[in-house]
Amino acid sequence: MDALSFLYKTIFGRAVLKILAGRDVSKLCGKFLDSRISAKLIKGFSKKNKINLEEYQLDGIKSFNEFFRRKIKDGRRPFVMDKNILCAPCDGLLLVWNIQEGTVIPVKQSQFTIDSLLQDKDLAARFDGGLCLVFRLCVDNYHRYAYADGGQKGPNVFIPGKLHTVRPIALRSLPVFAENCREWTAIQSPNFGLFVQMEVGAMLVGKIVNHHGESLVVRGQEKGYFEYGGSTIILLLKKGAAKIDEGILQKSRQGIESPVKMGQRIGEATYVNKIS
Repeated sequence: MDALSFLYKTIFGRAVLKILAGRDVSKLCGKFLDSRISAKLIKGFSKKNKINLEEYQLDGIKSFNEFFRRKIKDGRRPFVMDKNILCAPCDGLLLVWNIQEGTVIPVKQSQFTIDSLLQDKDLAARFDGGLCLVFRLCVDNYHRYAYADGGQKGPNVFIPGKLHTVRPIALRSLPVFAENCREWTAIQSPNFGLFVQMEVGAMLVGKIVNHHGESLVVRGQEKGYFEYGGSTIILLLKKGAAKIDEGILQKSRQGIESPVKMGQRIGEATYVNKIS
């Protein structure tokens, strides 16, 4: 039995999980990973996860967290700027789900409601019949993320919670996205209408760092970054806002995640300039 199976499938493991999923443990881990001592972990971590260091700006890195939030070199994540194209806001593994009567029902995983995710009933109701796009970041992914599209950005709404892993074993056992700490904002886009972009923390993530408050933002502009741990970005799109590429949809229907890179096309606008 591996470590995650022990934590999520045994009585004693679940008792240990309550401690590990707490924010105090995450903060303690974060302090260590911010220290100069933690830099000794970088070489082994990079080798184990087969990270191509040639892609990144690595000058001046003095701790593991500085490495984890490293910036990519210019031109390595080109963002499609055509307003009709929907792009991935981050690297990750993508699943697309329909929102039916306010509920997202994942394949082979626990269901959750948009209301429980946002903790805002009025806003949640606006996404009924729409799409929920979940990008699951693994530890070897680039952990900075961009705005999926530009427009008028609302305030950042932080919801404190636990810090479960976002790997499938946890998603099958618990409503992870509705329990984990997360931060979201609503953005009014001229191309895709009102959409929500959310960052979800995960086990041993030090923190979610977003750069901007209420403001006008630009498509492909860096929105923020995660510190250590697997993490998730969620996009909520209103009914009729976009059509996701068929290859991604076919895999999602089978519960298969599609690997994507930040800036990559994943779909197209359905009613450009007509969605409110």
